[in-house]
Amino acid sequence: AREAGVRLDVPALVDAVRPILARQADFTLVEGAGGWRVPLAGTASLSDLPIVLGLPVILVVGVRLGCINHALLSAEAIQRDGLRLAGWVANLVDAQTSRLEENLATLTERLPAPCLGRVPRLDRADAASVALHLDLAALGF
Repeated sequence: AREAGVRLDVPALVDAVRPILARQADFTLVEGAGGWRVPLAGTASLSDLPIVLGLPVILVVGVRLGCINHALLSAEAIQRDGLRLAGWVANLVDAQTSRLEENLATLTERLPAPCLGRVPRLDRADAASVALHLDLAALGF
């Protein structure tokens, strides 16, 4: 955003998201990119958006070396910020990850929310292709 000369601040993001949430769809996904503590303008973080809106969180875990630590720390931060971790998704960014099944089992055991799916590396990473690898039933849909 900085390189593009765009200022990302929480009030502007909230103003953009609230009308969408007001439609009261059965399911609305507000995607954040880069992680829970990604800096925005000033001292704000991307995490401030779901905090202000009181949204449950789905954590996307980039499965590779270090993912267990990263996922557990992110889950702790989400809960400490007063939000509910509704589920998590395994994004298999490195199909050659050593001990893949063991890592996924550990994440399933330790994260305080259900796994909603495993998304492999896709030729087309569009919403429809990703959706084929997700099961949102654990979210109540």
